[in-house]
Amino acid sequence: MPTTLRKPVAMNGSTANGHTAPFITGKATPSKLQANKMVYYFGKSRTEGEAGLKALLGGKGANLADMCSIGLPVPPGFTITTDTCAAYYRAGQRLPVGLMNEVHKYVSVLEKETGKKFGSPDNPLLVSVRSGAAVSMPGMMDTILNLGLTDQAVEGLAARTGNKRFAFDAYRRLINMFGDVVMGVDHHLFEEAFKRIKAKYKAKDDTDVPTEGIVELCEAYKEVFRKRVGEMFPQNPFKQLELAIEAVFKSWNGDRAVSYRRIQGIQGLIGTAVNVQAMVFGNMGDDSGTGVGFTRNPATGENKFYGDFLVNAQGEDVVAGIRTPRLIDEMPRWNKKVYDQLIKIKQKLEKHYREMQDIEFTIERGELFMLQTRTGKRTGAAAVKIACDMVKEKLIDEKTALVRIPAGDLVQLMLPSFDPTRKKLAAKIAEGIPASPGAAVGKLTFTAADAVMRKQNGEQVILVREETSPEDVEGMHSAQGILTSTGGRASHAAVVAVGWGKPCVVGAGELHIDAKARKMTVGGKSYGENDVISIDGTTGEVMVGAVPTIVPEKLSGDFATVMRWSDKYRRLAIRTNADTPADARRAREFGASGIGLCRTEHMFFEGPRILAMREMILAETPERRKAALDKLLPYQRDDFVGIFTAMKGLPVTIRLLDPPLHEFLPHDDKGVAEVAKAMGLSADKVRHRVAQLHEANPMLGHRGCRLCVTYPEILQMQIRAIVEATFDCLANGIKALPEIMHPLVGTRKELAWLRQMTLNTIDEVKKEKNWQKRVDIPIGTMIEVPRAAVTADEIAQQADFFSFGTNDLTQMTFGYSRDDVNSFLPDYLKHELLEGDPFQSLDQSGVGQLVRMGFDKGRSVNDKLKVGVCGEHGGDPRSVHFFHRVGLDYVSCSPYRVPIARLAAAQAAVMADK
Repeated sequence: MPTTLRKPVAMNGSTANGHTAPFITGKATPSKLQANKMVYYFGKSRTEGEAGLKALLGGKGANLADMCSIGLPVPPGFTITTDTCAAYYRAGQRLPVGLMNEVHKYVSVLEKETGKKFGSPDNPLLVSVRSGAAVSMPGMMDTILNLGLTDQAVEGLAARTGNKRFAFDAYRRLINMFGDVVMGVDHHLFEEAFKRIKAKYKAKDDTDVPTEGIVELCEAYKEVFRKRVGEMFPQNPFKQLELAIEAVFKSWNGDRAVSYRRIQGIQGLIGTAVNVQAMVFGNMGDDSGTGVGFTRNPATGENKFYGDFLVNAQGEDVVAGIRTPRLIDEMPRWNKKVYDQLIKIKQKLEKHYREMQDIEFTIERGELFMLQTRTGKRTGAAAVKIACDMVKEKLIDEKTALVRIPAGDLVQLMLPSFDPTRKKLAAKIAEGIPASPGAAVGKLTFTAADAVMRKQNGEQVILVREETSPEDVEGMHSAQGILTSTGGRASHAAVVAVGWGKPCVVGAGELHIDAKARKMTVGGKSYGENDVISIDGTTGEVMVGAVPTIVPEKLSGDFATVMRWSDKYRRLAIRTNADTPADARRAREFGASGIGLCRTEHMFFEGPRILAMREMILAETPERRKAALDKLLPYQRDDFVGIFTAMKGLPVTIRLLDPPLHEFLPHDDKGVAEVAKAMGLSADKVRHRVAQLHEANPMLGHRGCRLCVTYPEILQMQIRAIVEATFDCLANGIKALPEIMHPLVGTRKELAWLRQMTLNTIDEVKKEKNWQKRVDIPIGTMIEVPRAAVTADEIAQQADFFSFGTNDLTQMTFGYSRDDVNSFLPDYLKHELLEGDPFQSLDQSGVGQLVRMGFDKGRSVNDKLKVGVCGEHGGDPRSVHFFHRVGLDYVSCSPYRVPIARLAAAQAAVMADK
């Protein structure tokens, strides 16, 4: 259908209906912002931007200006600000008044600097139009190349360059990209037209099509455009430019960009900038080329130039993975002068930014041009190595190194790798380019949509594609790993996988992938959706079946160095959530300084314990209940001895029984029959007791400390087991430091009653054991009921410590069931009604204020009150920063998140000092 340009509107603050676009949370206000200025120029003649204006010019625009200022060979251009994008959305997706006037003005400046004329039939100026947000979002928004070509201009370009094939190749690329990106024409329609031309001229590759075939292809593309759009391909270059600018703005809220921001947790940005830059051409012949490089290896962190390039190609050929490129190491054999120049630029950029850079470059007839530099995405392992190496190289100090490493990415260093012994026995079917390290095992899946659906159904899958595109981002995130048959180390699949720390193998050319038929063929054998493969992103190997994996044993090398630096600068102590000796030992190896949450209910589900537990629940008298608890006592005591031994000399906070009793009972007929038989009861009696315990809302019902009020013998058994285990350990030279924590307390009287019963039981055991030595066992509570936070000054009078149970506190504050929240949470995140999943990262403005209130009120009456957090928020870096600011003593998290919390705590301390 025809496209009508919308009438521009003024840059005021609201849309026609008075609403603000949902993503707009603020305006960029850098120091050099000029009122109402929408466009900033960069080039040799003048440069208006600078590196510090990323919020306004986006990362790409700010860095292009910065590269100009340090004398690098950058094609000139101009950047339309992120504020302009925000104004476009506020105005109901209409370009602001005066924008195109400024664009015309800067095109004139560009014409003077290049000596070319936009739309000229003799010496045409061509431009690229690219996005560029303040935070890098590789491939998630739109790009148009060769803009400005028309039927007349292409003839002029051919005459000017003496290379007709090059000129028409550039034209066909523009028609394709403009049709796809700007006008919404299905890219595959252009591909079908190209296939027909290649078949006609018996060409295997795109580059084999002769000049007359490319000219014919341009006509075919224009016909595809006319049929699908309803009008001819625009011959006015400024109309092309206006539509392209609007398309880039629109791509900011496109599905793939929104998904990427959600997955990455990117919020607070107001829009994308648009970069309009004079084209340089890597497809002018065998003395031209294009590439993408990293100043250090983004997968391993090795200080070695890393990347890909293609001869006689344009940039999207490398990134899209359509052609498998050559390694950058091979460039000296093609053009040593350009390679040496790139190495000098690599060194200059690292010295300037003191950071690993991701660069894009083009060589036009032997002359090198830099198209982009930005901080390079990297794996967790690479981030650690680069940080440590740059400290050794005296580029940065320890504190800067710590802040540079994304704390959450440390988990990648603790993920499993393939067992080398078992891997040798596996059947290798292909080998590609190792793009992102790690071991991934899963069933084959051939589309992004299938990957998402199958993950939701509980399957582990490997996404297998010829090449990935930005539209695949949701599927890539859902998959265990990514495998492509084409592409190189700078392809879309590789760059995104590295950023997410997801195992990835690209360019496995032996594979034939048929997405429509949902099968992969290699070595004469086909594999379908139910076949399992294993991919090794470290070596590039692809194997049939599920190869067993092993878990890293301990922290060492650069990882250990980063942990040592973290401990040097952090203030928060880091504990772990552990319920078994094995978990406790692992957490201690990872640097935990104690256990902040030991869940006793997990100890009751094994073997004969569950029968004794069920006997206790089904008992109808206190005497029978106590008899059943006497059976559980030795199990509990032995468990505590094991944990105290593993954590000897470190505190262990033990939470008494928390879940409702019905969770320990069977609910199906088979389970009921088994319990009835084991206990000598009728099935009807068991069903009756299960029915008695049923609650409409069990998470707010008879659980936690409420069980101990109703059944005090449960509390007495658990306290007895803790104290007896403590005495056993102390008698054997093991320093046990238990802390007793009562869950779900909401009032001072509740805790006072529980505390007295706890102290009475401790005294009873001391007398029975004739224990004469002093043993101090702190008694505290979890703060997980909002009322407890509000009345913390009262509750603190009965507590030696507080531990915020932020999982339940979040649940009760929001009124969200954490077990059912995913029925609506994705919609809330999509519409940005919440900043993120409040069960993953603490809601600082709501739940966080209860934490702050509870801390302040508790300390106001008890300045020695120890205060920590034991929900999984204790391992979330953003939440750890908040807990540091509040002033808590420690955070506690699962064993594998302990190193993350150690680093995040150090980062919080370093950043607070700045």
